[in-house]
Amino acid sequence: QVQLVESGGGLVQAGDSLRLSCAASVRTFSTYTMAWFRQAPGKDREFVAAIKYVGGTRYATSVLGRFTISRDNAKNTLYLQMNSLKPDDTAVYTCAGTERHLITSELGRVENYDVWGQGTQVTASS
Repeated sequence: QVQLVESGGGLVQAGDSLRLSCAASVRTFSTYTMAWFRQAPGKDREFVAAIKYVGGTRYATSVLGRFTISRDNAKNTLYLQMNSLKPDDTAVYTCAGTERHLITSELGRVENYDVWGQGTQVTASS
């Protein structure tokens, strides 16, 4: 069974940076489409960023230019570099994956992902 384990969350000041990691326990990680979602208290889960198995990426408008998603297939690990954090970025960040090779228009939809991590809390204080 595939497992995803996030790390790297924490409490920072607005304007600071954090890097989240998501370790995957699957040998075929390189073939997975991977993504980050987040959920703030009282709000629905929302798409943050995704990366295809071939490396193409997509970002939510709210994080474009500040966040970068990447993957290291040799380490079976997904990353999210978050710069210039804002209080509105405060949420539980969860990584997700699927063996399906999603097209760009499908990357932001929660229902397209089969495997989910437990999440890591990110808090950016003003």
